[in-house]
Amino acid sequence: MGKGGKRGLNMGEHQITLLVNDKEYQLEVRSSELLLNVIRDRLGLTGTKYGCGIGECGACTVLLEGRPVFACLMLAVMANGKRVVTIEGLRDSTTRVIQDSFLDHGAVQCGFCTPGMITMARSLLQEKPNPTESEIKEYLKGNICRCTGYTSINQAIKNAGEKLRQEIKDA
Repeated sequence: MGKGGKRGLNMGEHQITLLVNDKEYQLEVRSSELLLNVIRDRLGLTGTKYGCGIGECGACTVLLEGRPVFACLMLAVMANGKRVVTIEGLRDSTTRVIQDSFLDHGAVQCGFCTPGMITMARSLLQEKPNPTESEIKEYLKGNICRCTGYTSINQAIKNAGEKLRQEIKDA
């Protein structure tokens, strides 16, 4: 037996299972390994960005069990057995409407913050299909954009909400 009590694992290593974008992964991770690093370095899903490393910029936003979290603040072992969705896994019609709205409103410049913004916007619109300007600002307060300012992003989210509500009405 290894030092960690399990055959083949050293002390401080853990065998975990992650369901990322509907694909199951069995991984050995260190106790200190961040979910962000596992997603990017081990799984090759680079849409989730490393920005600040302290949960201040939102570039690393993923959905954990359907709720937005900053992957730079979460240890991979904390996500064991849980469902994680990255920007690459958001391929539904709601996300497409949000992406189109971001393009229509010029809410994308360098694109670094965009995956986190879209992930957060999707979560917001699922919670509140008709958010006010102040609700959008409050929800996105942990996501930083250094290029566009926030007016175009806020307008894009407001417009995406309107389009999504119209689609429901028309259905």
